[in-house]
Amino acid sequence: MENDAWILGQLQETYDMLDDYNQRTLIKAAIGIIQEQSKRTEQMEGQIEGTIWSPKNWGE
Repeated sequence: MENDAWILGQLQETYDMLDDYNQRTLIKAAIGIIQEQSKRTEQMEGQIEGTIWSPKNWGE
């Protein structure tokens, strides 16, 4: 996702500039959450795509 790549880049730049441990930890956690959400979104899109094209559901 383009938005994910942009925000991850911005967060990484911010992370690299910070010296405070607590702020760096927060940024690292945000990066992890965004990456996990992106992965789950991709998985759900695949599941929806598979369900739509499943012949066993066409008669319903």
